[in-house]
Amino acid sequence: MPSTRPPGAPPDPWTAFAETSERAPGRIRRATRATGRGLIHEYALVVYGSLLLAVLLTWPTLRYPLHTFPQDNWDPSRQAWQVSWAGHILITDPARLWQSNAFFPEAYSFAFGNSLLGYAPAGMIGEGPLAAVLRYNILFVLAHALLAIGGYALIRQLGAGRTGALVGAVAFAYAPWRLAQEGHLDIISAGGIPLALAMLARGHGWSMRYGFRPDRRHAGWAATGWIIATWQVSLGFSLGLPFAYVLGAIFVVVAAAVLVRRLRRRSPRPVLGWRLLVTDGLGLLIFAGVGAMIALPYLRVPDTGPAGTEIKFFSPPLRSLLIGPAESRIWGAPHAVPRESLGWPAEMALLPGFVLYAFALVGLVFSVWRIWQRLILLAAVILGVLLTLGTTFFDGRWTYLPLFGHLPASFGVRIPGRLMVWVTLLLAILAAGAVAEFVRRAEHLAAHRMPPWPGPWLRLATLIPLLLVLVETWNATAHPVVPDQPASMRTVTGPMLVLPTAGLTDQTVMLWSTSRFQQVANGSGGFAPQRQSELRRSVAAFPDAASVQYLRALGITTVLLLRSEVTGTPWERAGDVPVDALGIRREDLDDNSVVFRLN
Repeated sequence: MPSTRPPGAPPDPWTAFAETSERAPGRIRRATRATGRGLIHEYALVVYGSLLLAVLLTWPTLRYPLHTFPQDNWDPSRQAWQVSWAGHILITDPARLWQSNAFFPEAYSFAFGNSLLGYAPAGMIGEGPLAAVLRYNILFVLAHALLAIGGYALIRQLGAGRTGALVGAVAFAYAPWRLAQEGHLDIISAGGIPLALAMLARGHGWSMRYGFRPDRRHAGWAATGWIIATWQVSLGFSLGLPFAYVLGAIFVVVAAAVLVRRLRRRSPRPVLGWRLLVTDGLGLLIFAGVGAMIALPYLRVPDTGPAGTEIKFFSPPLRSLLIGPAESRIWGAPHAVPRESLGWPAEMALLPGFVLYAFALVGLVFSVWRIWQRLILLAAVILGVLLTLGTTFFDGRWTYLPLFGHLPASFGVRIPGRLMVWVTLLLAILAAGAVAEFVRRAEHLAAHRMPPWPGPWLRLATLIPLLLVLVETWNATAHPVVPDQPASMRTVTGPMLVLPTAGLTDQTVMLWSTSRFQQVANGSGGFAPQRQSELRRSVAAFPDAASVQYLRALGITTVLLLRSEVTGTPWERAGDVPVDALGIRREDLDDNSVVFRLN
């Protein structure tokens, strides 16, 4: 029968009942839907949860974020100054980045510790010590959140389920040994390592559980991975250099695998695709180029002594892997006696968590990972432990020393225990495999029961590993009050020396200098040169003729004495000694500050 009506025929009355096409949503509605989906996406929820967990597990860091530091006032003061200096100088005079205002008149003084350059954008916001303390505490909490986000992303990309990835991420981010490092923002800031690896794996369409899937390749994810890796190296070489070694090893393995696969296929088309190859080539060049540029000032810093001597001093014994730090609420007190047997407990209490050990052991026999993958992970853990122990095994001749023994002290790789980050990550992957298999079997059992009880209880039981890991992360970290900045630090100009000067108190002086960034001879922490010790010896009798002549030779024109700080130091009476015969002027600025003008 004809489907069209002849010309001039009346309209078909049945068209009123015909289906009408749905009106396509407009741009605003589509954008609203996309935003809504993004806000409840799996990784959005991971970010929310990681931020909340970071606030809770680092509490009370954000209770008084303007006035306290986590763990102690020394290294956090110096690193808060570093972030402030980088942000300040990149806005005002980028050419002077490595010639900081501290350690005057030393050259390349900003290279006396891990630079934390990746945090420079944060340093551009706010001025003065209060802003520096607030900025440090916020970065401290965010660094913990990034550890969890990066760990979750990597383990999830490797093929573990959500619960397994969550347990592994928390175990990695809040392992007990990290509690001893809470005063070192550069060591806490390791979240870029697993996150970059996750992005690179995703960009190449690779998963440990499902293998290589070409249809899931995406150059954008790979580019993101290289950007994050470059940012991680910009924070410092203590973690960045071992990360570079790992990336180099992965690059060699992938290149060999691609070559073998192409020879087997005998196809002119690249295995990874031209776009991905170009991305990897550019990413590797940028990563290496940025690392080399940052390394140049560090190569000009005076060395502090033989590498082998320092590495041997900081090399932990094997038992250190079972000893928790004093900052652990659970293991601090019980491990007090064995911790005293360690040469340097702050860097040798390396317990990653007994819960993590237990789940990792279970993961060797019960896991979503294949047996050969578990064996490779086990071998990697053993290798990581050997490197972490430095010269404890075989004097480090075939383990730590060939990789790090030839590097200058300024690179910060002479403390082997910090490689525990890799051991913890590998153990977390093994543990995640066990938890993921437990969850898979629990869900399978619940799905085949009629009625589904005890399905909800089994699902609830899958959270027990997470609770156990969380209990072991409970911290007892101190949060001392930061000393108030003397008013004179906002008015006196440099080059100057602040008395008293000592290895610890100088780091607080560096923080106080963030109001004006005047040149100060004070400086400590990181890889301070030998001249700092000479400086303190030479001015121990100040004010006297010899110390005045010494300071003038260095180009120091002003000495600021803080009466509130000199009790019990060699300068306790320096503010009242007659100086007319020395050719200098003394001025009492207030009840606390005495200024000596040397010119």
